[in-house]
Amino acid sequence: MELYNKYTFSDDILPVVIVGNGPSGICLSYLLSGYTPYLSPDGFHPNPILHNKLTQNPHLSLFDQDLEYLCEGVEGRSSNPVAVLFDALLLPDGDFGVDCASPLIWRHEPERATPHLVLGKGPPGGAWHAMEGSMLTLSLANWMELPGLKLKEWMRDKRRNLRNDRATPAEIALYYQHYVTKMGLEKSFACGTTVTSVSRVSLESGCSVWKIQGLQRRASSGEEIEVPFSVYAENVVLATGTHDIPARLGVEGENLPFVCHSFWELEAAISSGRLDRASEPVLVVGAGLTAADAVLAAHHLNTPVYQAFRRPVSDPALVFNQLPKLLYPEYHKVHQMMSQQQYKVGETVVNLSNQPLSSPADGTSPYTCYPGYLSFPKHHVAAFRPDGKCVLEDEGGIQTVLQVSMALVLIGAHPNLSFLPEHGGPLALDSEEPISCRRNPLDVDPYTYECVKEPGMYAMGPLVGENFVRFLKGGALAIVCDIARKQSKKTSRELHNQLIEYSTDQLHVGSMKRH
Repeated sequence: MELYNKYTFSDDILPVVIVGNGPSGICLSYLLSGYTPYLSPDGFHPNPILHNKLTQNPHLSLFDQDLEYLCEGVEGRSSNPVAVLFDALLLPDGDFGVDCASPLIWRHEPERATPHLVLGKGPPGGAWHAMEGSMLTLSLANWMELPGLKLKEWMRDKRRNLRNDRATPAEIALYYQHYVTKMGLEKSFACGTTVTSVSRVSLESGCSVWKIQGLQRRASSGEEIEVPFSVYAENVVLATGTHDIPARLGVEGENLPFVCHSFWELEAAISSGRLDRASEPVLVVGAGLTAADAVLAAHHLNTPVYQAFRRPVSDPALVFNQLPKLLYPEYHKVHQMMSQQQYKVGETVVNLSNQPLSSPADGTSPYTCYPGYLSFPKHHVAAFRPDGKCVLEDEGGIQTVLQVSMALVLIGAHPNLSFLPEHGGPLALDSEEPISCRRNPLDVDPYTYECVKEPGMYAMGPLVGENFVRFLKGGALAIVCDIARKQSKKTSRELHNQLIEYSTDQLHVGSMKRH
């Protein structure tokens, strides 16, 4: 959709503008387009309390019910109650790997549709189009799907096979892109857009609305140009994700050329031949899944790898300790490497570049399980030096110096909310700290997802602590229900005012006749 002609000079005020076209924005667009969930006539939920509540008003859509009441007593792996509720309805007993049928049916009711606009930098799917294409996703395949289109059926139609019931990011990205087309949502999507400002403005009528400004990429005479646009909305939804700005260590030398902050820089070094089996070791800083992907990529290339992280390997908070081994064998392998091939304080650090790539039969090497790898638990980076050396420090202050060809700092990311005043900081739980999915998400009402400190602004997905697609769908449900309530109240007020005006006019006419 081209925004320049349609909205720049238009007085139309949209009910909703969504910033971000990843799975959060797509799911919200689906619900805003009139697709409505009801309890199926033969629907059954394994949770007897929830099933009983659903059967009390079977004629009402989920949008018309009391979400807070339905949420009571439903438990799951999210801290957001509506996310747990909607996940329980879409994937009953999903945590146990059971493919239990949802008790919901979906009806398309166009009269419920709310006009809206979805803005995104790239094609529908958001950051999934930028993720490494061959790695398997962390979530089970059905956890990645959106309402109304089974991912397994779509993949079967595309003649793709699921490995361990999981898909690749490239497949998921194509699924989300196809979903928008299949569900007829394209008319509400404006891709190639970069939002530069979201601010409150007052209109001549006296009402306050959101003004969303930005640039849209467009082809013109064989060239790509950026055209400015402005859109006005009653409500704005932040669905941008949190992968825009890599987190930094804040240590000396972090800006040196050999220090990188994204997995894609590792891929580029491998593709260009700058990194191969003859290179000095790569240092991976971090113990999350992206760090594990980097270890696997370098190890597959037979490039030696050091890995440093602050926690002990046995820490329950490490994501590896939360993953079933059978479903995630590649990550279990990295966890084994981290555990079995640890550096011990006081030992001389083995030069991995000189280590044979196969385990010596006589067992003379202290690191025979996984040649070319060494982990440094409970260590942090103290400094990077221009000569390619990295200084690690343990909890006792003892330093170890490593010679590396490349350092990858993979310790998470922060969202880019530069289009908001103060980069959105005042909206967070702790306005003094950077916004973070896990540690400092945006402060929203748990049953509406409206920002506590900014009425009319909503947030969903990773911005409110939902890293998994299966749970972000609950945010879409909460937002649609709240906006529908607002629209209903607005309509009632308008009808009330019209009745008052009509009554006043009739009294005036009657008075004129008597005189």
